[in-house]
Amino acid sequence: MGIPTVEDRLLQRAVARIVSAIYEPDFLDCSFGYRPGRNPHMALKALRDHIVTGKVRHVYEADIQGYCTHRNHEWLRKMIALRIADPVITGLIGKWLKAGVMEHGVIARPEAGTPQGGPISPCLANVYLHYVLDLWFEKRAKKDMQGEAYLTRFVDDFVVALQYKRDAEHFDRTLTRRMEKFGLKLAPDKTRMMLFGRFARERAASYGGKPGTFEFLGFKHVCGVDAKGKFAVIRIPSETSCRKFLDSPYAWLQQHRHWRRRDQQRHLATQLKGFYQYFALNRCVPTLERMKYHVEKQWRHAIKRQSQRHRVFWSSFRGRSWFQLPQPQVLQPGF
Repeated sequence: MGIPTVEDRLLQRAVARIVSAIYEPDFLDCSFGYRPGRNPHMALKALRDHIVTGKVRHVYEADIQGYCTHRNHEWLRKMIALRIADPVITGLIGKWLKAGVMEHGVIARPEAGTPQGGPISPCLANVYLHYVLDLWFEKRAKKDMQGEAYLTRFVDDFVVALQYKRDAEHFDRTLTRRMEKFGLKLAPDKTRMMLFGRFARERAASYGGKPGTFEFLGFKHVCGVDAKGKFAVIRIPSETSCRKFLDSPYAWLQQHRHWRRRDQQRHLATQLKGFYQYFALNRCVPTLERMKYHVEKQWRHAIKRQSQRHRVFWSSFRGRSWFQLPQPQVLQPGF
């Protein structure tokens, strides 16, 4: 993380707006991160539509290892120069790339990467992968494939849905070389290809296996069926997302165990509503109810630890208005 000063943040935000306005017409539909009028739920919907309506049989899940710290400065400057000739803008971007970060009083100036935390960083991240991945996939990689192929990217998190296994294997080889050319590397333990799609269950059953599952933008994607018995992509909050969320109220309760219970209720309700707002898709309510139960359990445990002399029983909480937390419901039905 690199946190700029107030003046630098204002200047970065102004330059980021200019760069985004220039590149926005160039960015492809497969890109959803940090773009006006686009959000993670749109990326999830696009990926689901590709898998459900297309001839998708395989999914390639990739993870770029240390993306923010491995972006090549020389390549990034060349990419910026393709669309921006103003020496003031390019000069400022060059200075921010070389500025480095201060840690424990020592300034480090890395030769690659851009610090996270500044308004310009997400914009530069999109520009870099626009040339490294998006354009290359649409103009070159897809031409070498015999079947359908779809890319869905949210900043450095991306998934490719493909029709044929041989296309997926070829894409894996070419993508590795492409990333290495621009100073990037795929994380081998998080990059994999799996059988996934409309006919995945039948094909996997033929050799005693099961369709794969993958995670994208905090959701676990599973092959399933809808209420009419038709194939559907089931998306539920991943275990990693659930663990990260539960760590937050737990840590807060440890520090605010002696707050008034009404104030505790308001804060925990706000945290739950934020979790619901993002993860409340269809089929997610049972998982959200489980998260609510665990938060209530953490809260009860924190209240019990307020006093070592008096025992507190479940009857002390059940039915009390101050112990009521919001119930989950589907908030993003269209996605």
